[in-house]
Amino acid sequence: MIDLHTHTTFSDGELIPSELVRRAEVLGYTAIGITDHVDFTNIEHIMKCISKAKYLEDVLDIRILPGVELTHVPPAKISPLVAIARKLGAEVVVVHGETLVEPVRPGTNRAAIEAGVDILAHPGLITLEEAELAAENNVCLEITSRSGHNITNGHVVRVARQAKAKMVVNTDTHAPEDLISSERAVEIATGAGLDRDQASVIVKDHAIVKGMNR
Repeated sequence: MIDLHTHTTFSDGELIPSELVRRAEVLGYTAIGITDHVDFTNIEHIMKCISKAKYLEDVLDIRILPGVELTHVPPAKISPLVAIARKLGAEVVVVHGETLVEPVRPGTNRAAIEAGVDILAHPGLITLEEAELAAENNVCLEITSRSGHNITNGHVVRVARQAKAKMVVNTDTHAPEDLISSERAVEIATGAGLDRDQASVIVKDHAIVKGMNR
């Protein structure tokens, strides 16, 4: 299992990084992205803290990718903040997409895709045009296991397939019970409209970790 969208006590998660990573390792995770919520006010602090979690790679059999989730950042400010995140060493940059269960500002999906982020999380009713742009910019669209955000998974899969955009399955973990097995990830992708073989490829041949070239 590879999961590149999780949170710790450095934003609104329940676990400190060491416990999050250990619990993920026990579930068979081979890589985990720690992507706490950031904007311009806290990104330096978050990256400084999360980057220290790399020490666990010396003693645990799991790859740790320090990153960020840009959250409720106005669309016009997303691109410069993405640049700051990468300069600070973020190995995975996620943007909090236009989920239907939060008042995310319209235009966020497009701004994130144009900025070339790694993952557009829970992108809600993303348009075909936006999905096509995501395919061009190598931005992965997220199929999420998180309750609420996942109500548009089926739409995301349908549009992503039309546009030939890459997809990833992530948990958006905030609590211990949010972590899932690889088999559950396949089930989530299958439930969103992929056949089992397609779902298995997305889960096991992870588009970001196996092709991190930014």
